[in-house]
Amino acid sequence: MQFGIFTIGDVTPDPTTGQAPTEHERIKATVAMARKAEEVGLDVFATGEHHNPPFVAPGTPPVLLAHIAAQTEKLQLSTATTLITTNDPVKIAEDYAYLQHLADGRVDLMMGRGNTGPVYPWFGKDIRQGIPLAIENYHLLRRLWREPVVNWQGEFRTPLQGYTSTPAPLDGVPPFVWHGSIRSVQIAEQAAFYGDGFFHNNIFWNKEHTAKMVDIYRRRFEAYGHGQADQAIVGLGGQVFIGETEKAAKDFFRPYFDNAPVYGHGPSMEEFTHMTPLTVGTVEQVVERTMEFADWVGDYQRQLFLVDHAGLPLEVVLEQIELLGTQVVPELRRRMEARRPAHVPSDPPSHASLKANPDSPHFLVNPGEEQK
Repeated sequence: MQFGIFTIGDVTPDPTTGQAPTEHERIKATVAMARKAEEVGLDVFATGEHHNPPFVAPGTPPVLLAHIAAQTEKLQLSTATTLITTNDPVKIAEDYAYLQHLADGRVDLMMGRGNTGPVYPWFGKDIRQGIPLAIENYHLLRRLWREPVVNWQGEFRTPLQGYTSTPAPLDGVPPFVWHGSIRSVQIAEQAAFYGDGFFHNNIFWNKEHTAKMVDIYRRRFEAYGHGQADQAIVGLGGQVFIGETEKAAKDFFRPYFDNAPVYGHGPSMEEFTHMTPLTVGTVEQVVERTMEFADWVGDYQRQLFLVDHAGLPLEVVLEQIELLGTQVVPELRRRMEARRPAHVPSDPPSHASLKANPDSPHFLVNPGEEQK
């Protein structure tokens, strides 16, 4: 099973000092986090995509990920998410294939619609067309990565005639794709149709909602002939803050929670931890709580934690990554694999596994139609 961290790159003042990092400091801190993640044995680093304050998560994630690829050897690089709605699929195809070559295949993508409404008109799009945009743009991306010459006409961009995307994916193997969604059933259906991964970033949602969304994806994955429902490729988000004792963790993290732009001044930290996967406590409490996720959604393949938000100082974030990599994740790996049935994959597809299986539906443009 893969474990890692993701960042949304918020530039938030530290509520205990009133000081905010500069954009330069926050960007450099993100790179330090990725290097630390590899150092302590985590598997994945993922970055969000934002185009507005207070975020410095890159508007073009391949720039950051290529920089990190040059400083790491094993870390899988991903996005959380790539905006399939406001980015041109032609540009996505070029950028991430190029990144794939630079990273020797250590790249996958999480596609998402984005939840910042103003982004759509900034890029000439209509948020009311979010779902149709996601469907059309992703299908075009599939073709660009799988067909040497593309003739295409759709609703949302100019036609393509005799177009060849360069560079082609490394070894002719398009990057594996996750579809990230919080509440859109249509996106779960899209992931199932293609046999792609489904990532539910459940950091703000209760377990019942998360379980329902994953179940929809699993049932449709099986209906399209990609395997049994419990073999579908699932990823989850999570938020943690780890301390030596529960009290120490809560005392330290509380001012950050109370003033965080995304959930501060709302439910109390105790209410939020009860309603959502946020876990503030000891190593063992984080392990126990994360193990519950598999009870909600079944055995899954990727777990990403958010640890750097709300103005937490870099030195604290690096300590949290160290605790994850050295104390939390080794025990989670052991327990997750002990409960996993033999027929359920431990990991999502990799560049190497896909290259070794050229008959995989991954290489088809319309695998749902082909296998139905």
